[in-house]
Amino acid sequence: MSTASTTSTPLARKLPPEMIIFAGCLIAILTFGPRSAIGIFQLPILKERGWGSDIFSFAMALQYLFWGVGQPFAGAMADRYGSARVLSVGLVMYASGLALMSYSSTPLAFTLTSGVLMGFGLSACSFNLVIGALAKLVPERMRSFAFGAGTAAGSFGQFLFSPVAGMMLGYYGWHTTIVSFGVLMLFVIPLAQFVASEPNRNAPKSAIPQQSFGEALRQAFSHRSYILLVLGFFTCGFQLAFVTIHFQKYVVEAGIAPEVGYWAFALVGIANIFGSLFSGYLGGIIPKRYVLSGIYLGRAAVTVLFIMMPPSAFSAYLFGALTGFLWLSTVPPTSSLIGIMFGTRYFSTLYGFAFLSHQIGGFSGLMLSGWLREATGSYMVMWWLSIGFGVFSGLVNLPIVEKPVGQKQPVAAAA
Repeated sequence: MSTASTTSTPLARKLPPEMIIFAGCLIAILTFGPRSAIGIFQLPILKERGWGSDIFSFAMALQYLFWGVGQPFAGAMADRYGSARVLSVGLVMYASGLALMSYSSTPLAFTLTSGVLMGFGLSACSFNLVIGALAKLVPERMRSFAFGAGTAAGSFGQFLFSPVAGMMLGYYGWHTTIVSFGVLMLFVIPLAQFVASEPNRNAPKSAIPQQSFGEALRQAFSHRSYILLVLGFFTCGFQLAFVTIHFQKYVVEAGIAPEVGYWAFALVGIANIFGSLFSGYLGGIIPKRYVLSGIYLGRAAVTVLFIMMPPSAFSAYLFGALTGFLWLSTVPPTSSLIGIMFGTRYFSTLYGFAFLSHQIGGFSGLMLSGWLREATGSYMVMWWLSIGFGVFSGLVNLPIVEKPVGQKQPVAAAA
């Protein structure tokens, strides 16, 4: 593993940062797209298998959970051995999980393939690993922009794959569509070499000198601002998982045409391209904690507006556009804050633990949404829970201190 990583590193190191960012964005587009469109498959799968929403929701909840549980380990492996091989292994697992969904005819098999296998695969190949690689390969002056661009690219994947999945489903059925997405993931593997980060033992130590892995973890989890950041990120996962998996079912149950749900969710993706880039830009000129607080409070306000409006195509499209602008825009300031506080040596690992909180939030949101939908016959309680968590995270991010650990003087926001 050491030899493979070392030999792959020069390619990325010799490339201009713009090309590295472009390759990272392309990986984000292709890996984020199928996962973000997974909610489109819920209705045809439930209809064919005769299952309830709780079975589909449970499998997706486990996907979020195992994605989160695997993220710190995948991040630690990427920090230690470089990112290329970790990304490649993750892509193979992700592709296998997608393809095997088509043959999962029992709830247990469906849970193991779409939940466990895809979850672990995503933990090793999603844009979180790409962000970790960009943190090490891109100059600090371009880092905030790179985080925003990578996040925006993932959202473009959502915009692209949501209508594509909907149209393919109509023409070819869900089995062919999901297997095709799995095969596509295998073609992403060569791109991993373009974002191959250097192993820690070969790279300059950009964090605290001589700091061990264990010391880095102890330092992070005893740091108040990191804890607050991790707690706030829980809400992001809670809200995004619920909307990703259940929004289009909510739209259909409200009497709106299914294609409205496809395009409204595509709007989430296209709007977040602008939201993520703007968030990355804004984080370079004002305190990032204010950016995060504004995003969470904004999500709560948009959700209140949506559930108060009469269900219609207009309300669905408006929700898609507004919530899309705030969708993954939490990632650039969250990533940048971790880099500011702890440097980049153990960035993938520390971001991985923050992302674990995000995915526990997603797991909680999906478990609750499936159960509450079956118990109450509607999603209204979930919408109000999403609003409440948005207000909570809007407040919990405000006390975060934006400076490197161990330094007493304030530092300017990273560019």
